[in-house]
Amino acid sequence: MMTQQHDSTRAAMELLENMFDVEMRYLQSGPDGAEMLASAFHPDVIVHEPKSLPYAGDWKGLEGVGALFRKMREIWSDVNVEGLQAAQNGDVVYMSCTISLVARANGATVRQPFAEVLRFRDGRLLEGTPFYYDTNEILSALG
Repeated sequence: MMTQQHDSTRAAMELLENMFDVEMRYLQSGPDGAEMLASAFHPDVIVHEPKSLPYAGDWKGLEGVGALFRKMREIWSDVNVEGLQAAQNGDVVYMSCTISLVARANGATVRQPFAEVLRFRDGRLLEGTPFYYDTNEILSALG
């Protein structure tokens, strides 16, 4: 049983590391970087961001996810993930971490717990639902 749990955790971490790596490389690439998203994000991907945030809504498809990442890059000058943990059940990965965000406009920093429920298909993200600990703190930092 312990080996199965360890293998599941390792598989979940590999999915997350690939997804975050592709996201970071995309953010550092130019406008031609969209094709790299396909290596970690399913063509039918959808990310559900909270209604209270400036990048609220359902971001659909590779173009939508690319637009979400660009919008987040406009708002945050730095995003850092610490203490990443993950568990997997079938095609669903549950992740938690501490996230640090630095507002591009004023340098304000937000550091708080963060969790996400992610559904994968064929090793690529199909659906993501993030849970921010305190969206009011995020909005206050953004002014």
